[in-house]
Amino acid sequence: MVAAGAALADEIGFTELTMGRLAERLGVRAPSLYKHIASQDDLHRRIAALAFDEAADAIGTAIQGRAGRDALAAAAGALRDFVLTHPGRYAATLGLTPTGPDDPVMLASRRGIGPFEAVLRGYDIPPQEMTHALRAVRSVFHGFANLQASGGFQWSSDVGESFEYLIDLVDRGLRPAADTDSPAADPADHHR
Repeated sequence: MVAAGAALADEIGFTELTMGRLAERLGVRAPSLYKHIASQDDLHRRIAALAFDEAADAIGTAIQGRAGRDALAAAAGALRDFVLTHPGRYAATLGLTPTGPDDPVMLASRRGIGPFEAVLRGYDIPPQEMTHALRAVRSVFHGFANLQASGGFQWSSDVGESFEYLIDLVDRGLRPAADTDSPAADPADHHR
């Protein structure tokens, strides 16, 4: 039932998903759904947990055996592909407030962040900066994928090239200063 709700959300948009529409899709009456799902909010939270788990699996698989920029590109690409393929269920993951430490959404969201933590460990991010780095990386790639999914890139330039540019930009930002302090990386060189 949750998988059917997630698939329907991908088709019609998460904000359009209702218990009535799900019942219609399943060929049952809406009251019979309440034998399996407590409420619209319960459905929302179950779809969100499913989406976090599916995204974690996709990203985790993509980064296997990779490190550095290659792992970053694989993780970012897997997230982007997930958002573009499953926009409704991904939208379910946004704006939820955990009900406690054992909330299935909280547990699934932690699992969803795991592959990005693995990527960032390859950049030697100091432990006290890991939360900031995770938020930055998630914000950047989440924002790009959501803009693309909503048709937000209208210019004629290639979106894939822009995505590669973004990966390079983030990769440079995550590298220790010693890796980026070469003469070619000197911003003053661009003005000479």
